[in-house]
Amino acid sequence: MPTPDSTARTVHVPLGDRAYDIVIAPDAIEKAGAFLKALSPGARFGVITDEHVAKAQLPRLAAGLDGSGLDHESLVLPAGEATKSWPYLQQSVDFLLENRFERGDVLIALGGGVIGDLAGFAAAIARRGMDFVQIPTSLLAQVDSSVGGKTGINSAHGKNLIGAFHQPKLVLADLAALDTLPERQFRAGYAEIAKYGLIDDAEFFFWLEANHREIFAGGPARAQAIARACSAKARVVVEDETERGNRALLNLGHTFGHALEKATGFSDRLLHGEGVAIGMVLAHQFSARLGLCPSQDAGRVEAHLQSVGLPTTLAAIPGDLPAADTLMDAIAQDKKVSRGTLTFILTRGIGQSYIEKNVDPAAVRTFLEDML
Repeated sequence: MPTPDSTARTVHVPLGDRAYDIVIAPDAIEKAGAFLKALSPGARFGVITDEHVAKAQLPRLAAGLDGSGLDHESLVLPAGEATKSWPYLQQSVDFLLENRFERGDVLIALGGGVIGDLAGFAAAIARRGMDFVQIPTSLLAQVDSSVGGKTGINSAHGKNLIGAFHQPKLVLADLAALDTLPERQFRAGYAEIAKYGLIDDAEFFFWLEANHREIFAGGPARAQAIARACSAKARVVVEDETERGNRALLNLGHTFGHALEKATGFSDRLLHGEGVAIGMVLAHQFSARLGLCPSQDAGRVEAHLQSVGLPTTLAAIPGDLPAADTLMDAIAQDKKVSRGTLTFILTRGIGQSYIEKNVDPAAVRTFLEDML
């Protein structure tokens, strides 16, 4: 194993014989070879990444794997949300089979949430299940999508509707990789950090209000925020691995956000984290309209997300948006829908989110009409 770094942090996800660590360090990619050699002695390693990450991070990873004497092959896919689709899933599985990777070998997902979800799903179904390792290179992936075992692709009917639960063997979150992110991507990832405070940890949200500048600047608060977000997600995943109960809380803002992503064609018009930011504001505003959440809390959430440069209103989305009925059609395809009834993550205030079943569709439609 690599020599411990004094700045590194490790979060353990205790899932019995499927337990794994999340290692947060500035040089996790360079040290990946040593971690992986200890994790899976004798294994071969497939790497799936996208064209943007390949330029910035694949040479670092390849050098680390070569330095540890590990056999590896790489597949580079187009960047963007459109890659989370059937054609690229097939290409990913074919890459594994054509290179004769076995069940005992390991697939590495090197990239953001799109690559992590896609590669993880490919690992879940190739040869009926291969081991895989997440090396998330975006802030959003480091604090959310790389942890918890959700994998999948999008459908014309909606986001993340096709997939499987398949836990990684290890997550290596490289802090240095974040320095190469465009600011818009970093902001989008920050929305997912704020989410953990808004779910059930008001103290964390208030800490973010005071420390967000240092997080964006790359100071010690950045690693602290990532570790705290990962710990929060790990705790929820251990309690409800396959989202039969409280894990649905992690979807705060996502019901509205996913509908908006579908409305914008899963394109750069609206990044996932941007959709979540708007969705979290809408969830608080809708809760306030229902008399559940103090209006000043909804305003405080909007003000903080605005202060870091995130969009918080439907008007902030470039281009025209469809009518409320079209957004409602997308919401009706949400994964939390149960026997045709709508389930939302609503809130009684900052850090007081809860699962509300049987939400009145007419109330949601009227709310969206007003917001539009």
